[in-house]
Amino acid sequence: MFRGAFQRTRCLIPASGYYEWHDAPDGKQPFYFTRRDGTPVTIAGLWDEWRARQAGETIRSCAMIITEANEFVGELHDRMPVILEPEQFEAWLAGAAGLDLLKPAGNDVLQCWPVSRRVSSSRAPHDDPSLIEAVAVGAGGDVQLLV
Repeated sequence: MFRGAFQRTRCLIPASGYYEWHDAPDGKQPFYFTRRDGTPVTIAGLWDEWRARQAGETIRSCAMIITEANEFVGELHDRMPVILEPEQFEAWLAGAAGLDLLKPAGNDVLQCWPVSRRVSSSRAPHDDPSLIEAVAVGAGGDVQLLV
């Protein structure tokens, strides 16, 4: 399905971070992952355009490439986005890099913390900065930061 895009339409998806949900006894708990060094998370992606027949318009879309989790992320989730480093950007975009880049980031690249379950609500404003603030979870109400 993505063979053509892998060969000709690669992209970089910059993000401040991303969410993953972990099963907890009282329901799914979201965690926010971001880089430890404070720079944007840059995710390997593929883009394409296609024609929406009913609407009669061309749609451009992209997809993140996902891989197995590294040991750090694996404590909460079984997969993670492919995170590229700046020195890999050009080779990825030019198509010079192959499957060798599509592997988990090092265990020291990311940090994470629990965030409000409001992240899962369609009513939560998408630009609400409180959606990435650490919240208390677990016994005793302590915030458990995973760094």
